[in-house]
Amino acid sequence: MLNSEVMNTYKEILETELVEATGCTEPIALALAGAKAREVLGEMPDVVDVYCSGNIIKNVKGVVVPNSGGVKGIDTAVLLGMVGGDPNANLQVISKVNDEDRELLKKEKERVLFVCHLAQNVPTLYIRIEASKAENNVLVEIQQTHSNFTRIIRNGEVILEKKCNDDEYPGPDKSLMNVRDIYDYALNVDLKDVEAVIERQIRDNTAISVEGLKNAWGEQVGRNMKEYTNSSDIRLRARAAAAAGSDARMNGCPMAVVINSGSGNQGMTVSLPVIEYAKELGSSREELIRALVLANLVALHQKRYIGYLSAYCGAASAAAGAGCGVAYLMGMSYEQICMVITNTIATIGGMVCDGAKSSCAGKISLAVEAALLSVQMAKNENVFRYGEGMVKNDIEKTIKAYGRMAAEGMKSTDVEILNIMLED
Repeated sequence: MLNSEVMNTYKEILETELVEATGCTEPIALALAGAKAREVLGEMPDVVDVYCSGNIIKNVKGVVVPNSGGVKGIDTAVLLGMVGGDPNANLQVISKVNDEDRELLKKEKERVLFVCHLAQNVPTLYIRIEASKAENNVLVEIQQTHSNFTRIIRNGEVILEKKCNDDEYPGPDKSLMNVRDIYDYALNVDLKDVEAVIERQIRDNTAISVEGLKNAWGEQVGRNMKEYTNSSDIRLRARAAAAAGSDARMNGCPMAVVINSGSGNQGMTVSLPVIEYAKELGSSREELIRALVLANLVALHQKRYIGYLSAYCGAASAAAGAGCGVAYLMGMSYEQICMVITNTIATIGGMVCDGAKSSCAGKISLAVEAALLSVQMAKNENVFRYGEGMVKNDIEKTIKAYGRMAAEGMKSTDVEILNIMLED
């Protein structure tokens, strides 16, 4: 039986991680920092310098900022936050931007002296805005998570200063996480402790998936899959549902998504296949909620070794979580769920992240396919064995091994990806 500390921590992890965000979370974090800088300065600045980690630049370069009128770019995200953002709305900071704000954005992009800098020797998720108007100036800094303000300074007066170590993330203690306890928690948690956050995920993520399947967003990966999908094939329907949500989100759809590990794409990957399988299997609402608790926590457990941003595509860890949720709905055992994780990350672990953009939908589709194959393998007691590649003799060691590869081994890959992306 899980003790109260573990139960309360897992509940808090779900509540703090599974939050709503409008748009890809990196440009949204920039918009949030911009909105806060404008609020603290008290007026629109004349000069704006933005210092970003490489991963922020990578994940903003190719994605449309929602409510911007179809525009991309760091300057778009920051200035839209300044002209129309609500700094108290967290990751929905620009959800209420209107036509007047969009017109003002065009004018401010021409007027404001805006410069973006690559910040060196900072956490992988790092944003600092320095803005000024006449003799007034402000500094706003976000680190490690998309809404974690660590410094706010106006005219030399420190309003907020929070210590932030590279290896310490704000929020509940994720070191308590392990697959055995996650499985037991999902089976035994009182539904009233989790249903509000999970129901929100079901509602929001299903809605944007439907939007992505209905209308032409981006390169329409989900819609293209639907064209050749046999409607009786649940595996293809599950893949299309997740891909379609990403099609919409990466291309500026302003609908909210409930994220996982700081990512809307991961939030959709971990949830939409499970939701589709629950429909197919005729699962009860309780079974679906418990399956999504399991799926989300498994994904979050993997990412605690990797961090929010890296060269490792988060669709791999999210899809492994989704596979666990599907396996739960099929009545599979704890041992088989561990097999699903091993099979999934041993197959696609190491797929690279080259920024947020339309092709994320294609990667999500393939990641979900790998996870569903892994479920079938586990159903037949087939699992990649100890000593094969990075697979260890224990599920926790295997997860940690792939996390180490992603966080440490792929650092140079991350730098090279950014260098390539910044070339003509």
